[in-house]
Amino acid sequence: MAFYKHYSFDLWLTLIKSNPTYKQERVQYFYRNYNGKHKTLDEIAITFRQVDLMVNAINEKAGKNVDADEMYLMIISIINDYDYNFRDIDLKMLDHDMEQIVFNHMPKLYCSDCLDVLAKIKESGESSTNILSNTGFIKGKTLKKVIKHLGIDAFIDFQLYSDEVRMSKPSAGFFQLMLDTIDREKHPELLLTEVIHVGDNPYADVRGAEAMGINSMLINSNNLSISNLLYDTV
Repeated sequence: MAFYKHYSFDLWLTLIKSNPTYKQERVQYFYRNYNGKHKTLDEIAITFRQVDLMVNAINEKAGKNVDADEMYLMIISIINDYDYNFRDIDLKMLDHDMEQIVFNHMPKLYCSDCLDVLAKIKESGESSTNILSNTGFIKGKTLKKVIKHLGIDAFIDFQLYSDEVRMSKPSAGFFQLMLDTIDREKHPELLLTEVIHVGDNPYADVRGAEAMGINSMLINSNNLSISNLLYDTV
């Protein structure tokens, strides 16, 4: 049963989670192909984690987006002690190979209730939905294919990814874009109090939403799950 007219969802650690074998294979790929300084697998894995955390913090602070290609070049530079000729890198091939690793080690639904809850929200026909997601090493174009594979897209009206619009949560611009994209023929007099954004990040999701005057719900990183949406009211 839906209580809000529009539901916005974060993606990572809200609806889906990473496949551990994906990260392992990604490290193996860079170990084999870009490891001129003969770093260990553990050293490369640590570099991935450090760049991931750093870029995520930058994106949240600046409200913009450091692209996956730039992140991969950072990884290559760092593991080669900042001594690598970028002219030798085929970015199109790298992008293709990184996407194939994702597909070979597909992300998983965060929990068994995800699809059931999304289906219940949509079944009344009165509510619309979207995904509003910051991206990192995996691009929005790839994530669209992932959520189709997982069956999530059947319950989502539109998707917005930071790398495609050059904005990241919690920026007001990204949330405003979400609000502007809602079908106003379906919701001609939509109030901000009739919109909720759901995610796992207290800063990017909750504070970002509340700064715009819309509702928020923190799940998975606390004691709530997506099923609590079915009992939340405006």
